[in-house]
Amino acid sequence: MSSLLCSDRFNADSKTDKSEKMSPYISSVFHFPARIVVRKLCSGSAPSLPRLPALPVPSLNETLTKYLKSVKPFLSTDEFTKTKNKVQNFCTPGGVGENLQKLLVKRGSEMDNWLEDWWLKTAYLEFRSPVVVHSSPGLVFPKQKFLNVEDVLSYTTKLISAAIDYKLKIDQKKIPLEKMGKNPLDMSQYERIFGTCRVPCIPCDKLVYSPHSKHIVVIHNNHFYKMNVLSECGTQFSDSQIMKALKEIISQTMDPAPAVGILTSAHRDKWAAAFNELKKDPCNAESVISIVTSLFTVSLDKNIDPCILKKINEKDVNDMTVAGFNTVVAGGPKANGGNRWYDKTIQFVIGEDGNNGLTYEHSPAEGQPIAVMMDHIVKYVESFQGWTVAQTDYSEPEELEFKLSSSLIEAIDEAEVELEELAMDFHAECFKFCGYGKDFIKKQNLSPDSYIQMALQYAFYRIHKEPGAHYESASTRMFIHGRTETIRSCSIESIRFCNTMLDGSVSNCEKAEALRIAVTAHKNYTLQALQGLGVDRHLLGLKMIALENKMPVPAIFDDLGFKKSTHMRISTSQVASQCDGFMVYGPLVDDGYACCYNPRANDINFGTSSVKSNPKTCTIKWKTAIIDSLEDMKCVLERAPQAKL
Repeated sequence: MSSLLCSDRFNADSKTDKSEKMSPYISSVFHFPARIVVRKLCSGSAPSLPRLPALPVPSLNETLTKYLKSVKPFLSTDEFTKTKNKVQNFCTPGGVGENLQKLLVKRGSEMDNWLEDWWLKTAYLEFRSPVVVHSSPGLVFPKQKFLNVEDVLSYTTKLISAAIDYKLKIDQKKIPLEKMGKNPLDMSQYERIFGTCRVPCIPCDKLVYSPHSKHIVVIHNNHFYKMNVLSECGTQFSDSQIMKALKEIISQTMDPAPAVGILTSAHRDKWAAAFNELKKDPCNAESVISIVTSLFTVSLDKNIDPCILKKINEKDVNDMTVAGFNTVVAGGPKANGGNRWYDKTIQFVIGEDGNNGLTYEHSPAEGQPIAVMMDHIVKYVESFQGWTVAQTDYSEPEELEFKLSSSLIEAIDEAEVELEELAMDFHAECFKFCGYGKDFIKKQNLSPDSYIQMALQYAFYRIHKEPGAHYESASTRMFIHGRTETIRSCSIESIRFCNTMLDGSVSNCEKAEALRIAVTAHKNYTLQALQGLGVDRHLLGLKMIALENKMPVPAIFDDLGFKKSTHMRISTSQVASQCDGFMVYGPLVDDGYACCYNPRANDINFGTSSVKSNPKTCTIKWKTAIIDSLEDMKCVLERAPQAKL
């Protein structure tokens, strides 16, 4: 049985098993006291709620058959023959593949989720690049209209109250159980949203989970303030009390403090070294504990200098891109880079210009639960009924002090230089496609997600004239503590569709048929991935089981087919929300693109990006190609309508 980051009220019992060994990736705050909740999975389930199934271990033959089909677009005939031979050698009866599969099946029979700890470790906590751009997304909320500081603090007060309201609903088990069709979904990620923080360690970071905290941390001008939002008995502080505390913080922080928070944007090993230095002083240690154990942070940001915006895009930058740029890279060190603690799962960001949203550290949860929280907050603020009356004694906000040694000041200076390089190389283009939305796509009897995925395939192909390995995340929350599986969106059918669309001699009917076939193929792969029957997580499991048993890594992982099909030049995900929001993040590889989208009834919000310094990519061309592809596809479908039965 594996330990959990938190209790799972849908899949676990209500008793803590103290004899259970804590997961090595969950830690108390560097040996200082902290309230950590660790629950074990058990065979029971919450009353009246079905117990979710364990994550399956797919059939080896079925996975390898899908794998061979998925690598074919990237290989010549000779290269594909070599890859096929390596796969056949791997799955020879009694051979290495069969032995690894048996070990993986055994692990799967002993655990509710054989992938959980491996995924947390390999995808996040062992990853040593900065979380900024490389891992942490920005989620942009609908823009607000602020006339003065009073408006900023009023909105911030409502946002904080909304977030605490949502936190209490989670604690009180009032969050509706989500389903995919008739299948209930794992809800444990919701319980990991608040109170979670990543802590830098070498060679693998750890997570701290403090769900019973009563405070948040407000950051303004690089100053950090501990602010209680719940009384000891769990009563929520009133809006007027929160507003009063925010006004006090603003009045005391007109001058900027040293940018201690910028250390969290550094390479994980450098941040770990600075973290060890920081915690040597008891004052610093107490301040860090308050940040790490807070429910979330709130960054009150200044506007980004127009000179900085001109550096990221020579043309005028729209509000969506400005907001995306600030939530991902804080506008760089000269803007709000020191106004963050990037290790916190949730960091709300409110700018003077009305742009607002959050930055989130990705390891505890996927984007969709965060987007659902956003919808709750937006709806709460929009339906705000008036200031609540105080029901408990007011608690003064407390400034968190830092004493900086010469080595820490040097580390801050170095982190500022590195964040500047990272920010200026992050080329974001966020935009609203207004031509149509998911309603039109549904009227064509097509899956909106698969349709948009084919538009992204087409966009890449029309720029680069070659297939692009394409990652889309599929949720595996139908299983206990499920996270994601990869949808390999680049396929034989998608490339045939792209070639057909670019062929001027082909009729609209043939183009429409190629589009429908490609969309269907993608939808079929998606359905398999949602059931835990994709290619990539199974292959990762086989590799990890080999490493754990000190066995050689099989040759298929060093094969050209594997390398090309996993060099994901297109990194995508759908993060849907009811409100007019969107998510943006960095590409997986330097010569690739990122694209997160929110398909709405009559429009689609896009957050796209690429690495500015790479000559192979250009986000502006990517944006233009996406728009052109969506328009082309609509035109083809309208000119070649499906016959009605």
